Amino acid sequence: MTSGQPLPQDRETTLTIARVAQLTGLSHDTLRYYEKAGLIERVGRSAGNQRRYQAADVAWLEFLLRLRETGMSIADMQRFARLRAAGDVTVADRLELLREHRAELADRIRALRRNASALDDKITHYERLLDGRRPGTDESR
Repeated sequence: MTSGQPLPQDRETTLTIARVAQLTGLSHDTLRYYEKAGLIERVGRSAGNQRRYQAADVAWLEFLLRLRETGMSIADMQRFARLRAAGDVTVADRLELLREHRAELADRIRALRRNASALDDKITHYERLLDGRRPGTDESR
């Protein structure tokens, strides 16, 4: 997510694409892609036509990264972004989308826990085999 560096508190302060890349861990190309794909709204520009991000843009990017890290598809992230851009009339739809995603995430977490438990069992099995093996023998492979 972020590098732990504080975001500017002044709403008038803008950030370069390099600074946003540093704060979010996203590459310049990914930031441009997110804009082109409609995941973030058109970013303001300086007099020299360079992207200038607001602190709110960075906060939104951080939320998008959470969605991505929890396995939300780009299509669903785009849907969420469109709903967000449409305003408060879409709050119920956004809530439903997040609830559905959270339920899918909970299912994946349960599956990962089952898989981790199976790995733990196998690790324990092999540790016991090694503990019971006598030095210099090839028993218990």
